Amino acid sequence: MTAHDEIPTPRGPARIDTDLPSGAAAALLVLGHGAGGSVDAPDLLAVREAAVAAGVAVVRVTQPYRVAGRRAPAPAGHLDEAWTAVLAVLRERHADVPVLLVGGRSSGARVACRTARVVGAAGIVALAFPLHPPGRPERTRAEELRTGLPTLVVNGDRDPFGVPDATAGVTVVTRPGEGHDLRRDPVGTAAVVRDWLRGHGWTAD
Repeated sequence: MTAHDEIPTPRGPARIDTDLPSGAAAALLVLGHGAGGSVDAPDLLAVREAAVAAGVAVVRVTQPYRVAGRRAPAPAGHLDEAWTAVLAVLRERHADVPVLLVGGRSSGARVACRTARVVGAAGIVALAFPLHPPGRPERTRAEELRTGLPTLVVNGDRDPFGVPDATAGVTVVTRPGEGHDLRRDPVGTAAVVRDWLRGHGWTAD
């Protein structure tokens, strides 16, 4: 059963939706949403289901600007500040969970990458990582993926935001027929995430 709560941040309250496994959690996976989207995006919901079933606690975070009803994203620094504040509270609340993982889709994946080391994450799950603005490959954001932490990127092969290249520590899985929304087969996308988590020993099964 999903528990709902709000956490104050310097940028206003963030909303969190928490789902816990039936037994002790092997890891805590915190996920953020896309720029104009929500934490109920099909890929995020599917990842939640697969991860919880594998013994991972999942928290989906709605940024303060979305809680306030705005669709236009806040500046990157504001997003990172709010996310970091939420993660500090979550680490205290789930202090008994041995591993912290962060991630999200699109803009949320970028926030997770930029702050992963600051919040003490062990790994990153990046869904639909927006490598560059559509039609602007010269404006690459590949540097944000170079955290030195184990990172899973799952992108569609028809994503107009591009698909990152695999590098040291960064596993890239390209989903055939999928666009930026990863809506065609969210269960398949979630299975990729679950298997990657399992491969690192971050599940209970």
